[in-house]
Amino acid sequence: MKNWAVLLICVPAALAQQGGGSAVSSQLREIAAAGHMAELRWPDFTDYRGHVRNFYEPMAYAPAWIRDGRPTPQALAIIEILKQADSLGLYPEDYDASRWADRLARLQKAQAGDAAIFDAALTVCLMRYISDCHIGKINPEHFKFGLSVEAKKYELPTFLRDRLVNGQDMKAELAQIGPPFAGYKRTLEALQRYLQLAKQDDGEKLPVPAKPVAPGSPYDGIPRLTRRLRLVGDLPANAVVPADSNLYQGALVDAVKSFQGRHGLKPDGRLDAPTLANLNTPLSQRVDQLRLMLERWHWLPDRFTEPPIIVNIPEFRLRAYDSDQNIVLSMNVIVGKAFHHKTPVFEKDMRYVIFRPYWNVPPSIEHSEIVSAVQKDRDYIAKKGFEVTTQAGQLVASGAITDDVLAQLRAGKLAVRQKPGTSNALGLVKLIFPNEYNVYLHSTPVAQLFSQTRRDFSHGCIRVEKPAELAAWVLRDKPDWSLARVQAAMASGKDNVQVNLTQPVPVLILYGTAVVDPDGKVQFFDDIYGYDDELKQALAKGYPYPG
Repeated sequence: MKNWAVLLICVPAALAQQGGGSAVSSQLREIAAAGHMAELRWPDFTDYRGHVRNFYEPMAYAPAWIRDGRPTPQALAIIEILKQADSLGLYPEDYDASRWADRLARLQKAQAGDAAIFDAALTVCLMRYISDCHIGKINPEHFKFGLSVEAKKYELPTFLRDRLVNGQDMKAELAQIGPPFAGYKRTLEALQRYLQLAKQDDGEKLPVPAKPVAPGSPYDGIPRLTRRLRLVGDLPANAVVPADSNLYQGALVDAVKSFQGRHGLKPDGRLDAPTLANLNTPLSQRVDQLRLMLERWHWLPDRFTEPPIIVNIPEFRLRAYDSDQNIVLSMNVIVGKAFHHKTPVFEKDMRYVIFRPYWNVPPSIEHSEIVSAVQKDRDYIAKKGFEVTTQAGQLVASGAITDDVLAQLRAGKLAVRQKPGTSNALGLVKLIFPNEYNVYLHSTPVAQLFSQTRRDFSHGCIRVEKPAELAAWVLRDKPDWSLARVQAAMASGKDNVQVNLTQPVPVLILYGTAVVDPDGKVQFFDDIYGYDDELKQALAKGYPYPG
């Protein structure tokens, strides 16, 4: 009987020490139910309310980060990590960085309510930090992108309880939550560098003459041009630029070519309007681009079933990777026009290749372009190598178009396709990753467009510069499909031949205006679709972010 009495006394005492059943527990329960804390930088945490409840309920709403009235070692370590969130391209103030010193001081005074506020604030800020580092702040589906972060979400209450509340090394645990890609780490390094460069730059604008400045010509902005190019690394530190000359020449021209190459411009060394606009872009804007790129890195899967193909729309570039994240194939691409025909952002698996394909004209193009052309010239279909078919693909007409066929075309009852061959709009091969956008990779008979620096010319599909090499790469696990055989199938093989891939290849169509190459070179590109502006505006609104 005596032992039971001792137990009955000790259990409530232990609960009181941890906060279970105490006033602190009641306050934590109320905070979790409300989903709102005025003491937070971003008070509304309704999007995390369920997680906070599920975190505290198994502990009877006992404080997780306080023992004997003091913050646990884990809590103190986590606070320091939150204060350093800028090293990951995040904003420390989003996690109450400037408020922790006061909360710690108040905790020492043991005033009513301070323990619950401290504990709940740390839980909410930590959950936000983990989520932001792992899947990003904003769900890409908010922008109608075909990317999903659902499969990679953590069960946050379990993560905190199992790995952090009693964990031994907070830094090591939290270091594992970010994207596991070398490109992400390079972008982090570039961000830190550009944060320092932005502080060092004097912000002076270069003069913009009425006409482009050619190499060898005088230019009044030589001193500023020298400083800017040296600062960002395009002009080597040991390059000699005469201090008393206003001639644009020598090392400066080479530096401008380097700068142009890093900014998606033609590297001709001329100081034209686009080049000067990029040179006059504040480095703080480059910092923003890098931050936005880091947000997008969080949207990617943690791992791929097979080495992926990734297309970056603003860069007009495709890269194929091996299992060690090394680039094994790279090429220029042509993407959808910035107005009306944007290439969508999404992820799907490539499943087959078609050699010498038909081009099935999309209904939108058929309605807006083909029908009007046929109305003007009834032989248009034959001249362009098209065929009119039923929706099931049965041939209706390939010569002069009758009034009845035209009427059915106008009503959308018939389809139009272009016959295979060298003049086919899809070229001689298309690579298919079935998707709701009807977008795919394909070759093109208009190869000269790849020499343009800005390449948004298509109706949404993606034209590739090296179609044979890409087809051979995706068929690489089929030994009989060598590059030579691929080239022969394109040049003189049978029409409309489908070859299925042994293993589906992940294809990601992404959008990023800041890219860091494996050699550390930082490249910036124009925001051709305005997606940087949209993301920046959404991020500026703060928590809770669109889900």
